[in-house]
Amino acid sequence: MKKIVVLGGGESGVGTAILAKQKNYEVFVSDKGSIAQKYKEVLLHNEIAFEENYHTEANILNADVVMKSPGIPEKVALVQKLKSLRIPVISEIEFASQFTNATIVGVTGSNGKTTTTLLTHHVLKQAKLNVGVAGNIGDSFAQQVAQQEYNTYVLELSSFQLDGIEKFSPHIAIITNITPDHLDRYEYDFNNYVQSKFRITKNQTAKDYLIYDADDTASVDWLQKNTTEAQLLPFSAEKELEFGAFIKENKIHIKINTEQFNMPLSNLTIQGKHNVKNAMASAMAAQLLKVRKQTIKESLSNFEGAEHRLENVQKVKGVQYINDSKATNVNATFYALECMSNPTVWIVGGVDKGNDYHDLMPLVREKVKAIVCLGVDSKKIIETFQNVVEVIVETAGAEEAVKVAAKLAVEGDNVLLSPACASFDLFDNYEDRGRQFKKAVRAIL
Repeated sequence: MKKIVVLGGGESGVGTAILAKQKNYEVFVSDKGSIAQKYKEVLLHNEIAFEENYHTEANILNADVVMKSPGIPEKVALVQKLKSLRIPVISEIEFASQFTNATIVGVTGSNGKTTTTLLTHHVLKQAKLNVGVAGNIGDSFAQQVAQQEYNTYVLELSSFQLDGIEKFSPHIAIITNITPDHLDRYEYDFNNYVQSKFRITKNQTAKDYLIYDADDTASVDWLQKNTTEAQLLPFSAEKELEFGAFIKENKIHIKINTEQFNMPLSNLTIQGKHNVKNAMASAMAAQLLKVRKQTIKESLSNFEGAEHRLENVQKVKGVQYINDSKATNVNATFYALECMSNPTVWIVGGVDKGNDYHDLMPLVREKVKAIVCLGVDSKKIIETFQNVVEVIVETAGAEEAVKVAAKLAVEGDNVLLSPACASFDLFDNYEDRGRQFKKAVRAIL
């Protein structure tokens, strides 16, 4: 019996443990921190051995394979020790994919991957495909492989998940864009991060497809210097393409082989240039999977968008409050500010991942009337914008940030939570931050 050790008792770890047990592995789950009660109950119910609050190396170093949760960095001593002993350290995505013959659409990128994943899933579901959504969203991929029989999966894949793949290969890969993010995990070298994203295509064959942003410098550069077996399908908001997806006369046009598709931009429910690109990528994936054009059009015009991504919470005294908590990097916040058409009180801050805020300068000058810092360390934000924005206030919680923003905003303004940072200084995660923001907004009525 093969032994698998699962490092991390969260969603991906517990899902992997369930699938591994079903496939007759000897399973041991080890978490350096405490395991949430709901996951503990699942492990106990399935009679899976686990430990929490420490790692017993003797029980880990005799594994045949180790599944490492994406939150654990490669440079951790235990992971390095496993590698030196030539014990494979893989991701949940790699482990689970060997037990399914389903068609996989894999979506990665610095921004837009959640929306693109949810939108692609929505289109395929409307087309009556038997489709699951997983990766960074919802129930883990491994658990779904163990307990559901989906024919197709749409997976949102982070660079950390892709770092742990060996043979995993999606039939359709989508790279939404690549901008600096998580550089603390990549020796602060952007090239390492780009390579990590492109691992999504490393095992693809000539029968597979890679959908990418032809306006994205990092993606185009990589493709000029490296090769992939996959068929390339670009999308662009800036130029007309011979094949792929592009915008002309306020319509999305898609040319794949002899197939042609077009749809007015005004029919899209999700607005903003970045969302047009997400829609183009999703529509191309759906076309490749033989979804009817009419179904694609209908799906793109009735999709409601992702929670915590430019989500209109409500209007209070003529001020629109917008929750963009999922904007955990500068590029995501760039998109959010670009979409603002009214004067904006911008709530920003959290755990800085090596951010350079200067890219936001033109938008901040044009659109931001006041900045509310939400985070433990606001020094860099204040230093960057103190000569551009007259009012900058530091706060230490969602409720305080919303109260301050409400005082600074007048009728016709927006209050935008778009932090450009991770949330772990004050919140459990970006969802927790978004929910606390929404709760605080609803309390000011």
